[in-house]
Amino acid sequence: MDFSIEPKLHDTLKHIRAFMRAEVYPLEPDFLARSFRDLLPALNRGRDQVKVNGWWAPSIPREYGGAGFSFLEFAHISEELGRSPLGYYVFNSQAPDVGNMELLIHFGTRAQKEKYLAPLVRGEIRSCFAMTEPDYPGSNPVWMGTTATKDGDDYIINGHKWFTSSADGAAFAVTMAITNPDAPASHQRASQIIVPTDTPGYKLVCNTPVMGHSGDDWASHGEVAFENCRVPRTNLLGEEGAGFALAQERLGPGRIYHCMRWIGICERALEMMCARAASRQIAPGVPLASRQIIQAMIAESRAEIDAARLMVLNAAWKLDREGQKRARVEISTIKFFVADILQKVLDRAIQIHGGLGVTDYTPLAFFYRHERAGRIYDGADEVHKTVVARHLLREYGVKVELVGA
Repeated sequence: MDFSIEPKLHDTLKHIRAFMRAEVYPLEPDFLARSFRDLLPALNRGRDQVKVNGWWAPSIPREYGGAGFSFLEFAHISEELGRSPLGYYVFNSQAPDVGNMELLIHFGTRAQKEKYLAPLVRGEIRSCFAMTEPDYPGSNPVWMGTTATKDGDDYIINGHKWFTSSADGAAFAVTMAITNPDAPASHQRASQIIVPTDTPGYKLVCNTPVMGHSGDDWASHGEVAFENCRVPRTNLLGEEGAGFALAQERLGPGRIYHCMRWIGICERALEMMCARAASRQIAPGVPLASRQIIQAMIAESRAEIDAARLMVLNAAWKLDREGQKRARVEISTIKFFVADILQKVLDRAIQIHGGLGVTDYTPLAFFYRHERAGRIYDGADEVHKTVVARHLLREYGVKVELVGA
């Protein structure tokens, strides 16, 4: 395995890193203190510069309007963007939009690509992904209550979703619903359907308050209701009954992106940790960094981040070469491992900052609040641990049941 970075990518990462420090980091204090809407003029100026620099929608192929970086290249770029809460938005690679772009590229019809994909890649609209339901466990994605019943050339959708990220302000929702309730296999019962949010019967109930944040038109998780919501059957994404398979296609690479983003957050937290330890004096002329317990926290963070990065790059390397099914164990391993490292590094950074660490004068408290969910979304850590254990124990004749698999 060779994880060395090509010289061209190395230069690109250097320029992106400099851009982030000069143009994106300075926007964070206003982001933490004011409405996201107030920042849009400054953010749009940054987005225009990203387009000029050729970095726009970095993971999307050039023929669809993106920068055309490879999967592994974007993994490295993802780490740089993850250092700021605003990085992904400025580069138009934020979730759930980037996942919906990839779904439309691989499974969308020509008409769907023209109507939904093109403006999404251009950054003119935003989208959401409606799968999780309040009355059903998110860790069992084949069990849900939302239905899409055929009625002539239409589907009539009824159901209740929540944690529909970015629903507030979205132009359309990629919606998981049961279309084939009598299919013999549970993972062949749901489909994914594009639902324009101005469709009668689609309702954004509210933005779910999370960790003290009520949500706004960007960092929000919507609760959505479908009440006899009628959409044409031409809005079906991919084949009928393939909703679970499409979700797995979306989530596998998405976990790589999340993990590299988390590593970017860890690197930012470590930089802040070191700077604070070096500058904060605990007595005249005695920096906090002089204490061995602080040095140990810094050293442990460095080792854990490096280990996490190598694990993620290995998973990306295997996924690139052997496909998602063959890389399933590696993807599950990095999901729970990196999410845990993220929590540890952020906790140490906050501890070293003391009282300053829990304020919103730095992005640390924001990261701590918003990234705690990393151990839950895209499959709870416990489920991913079961996937890994099931694979290992199979060689010893032990069958481990995994609900929903």
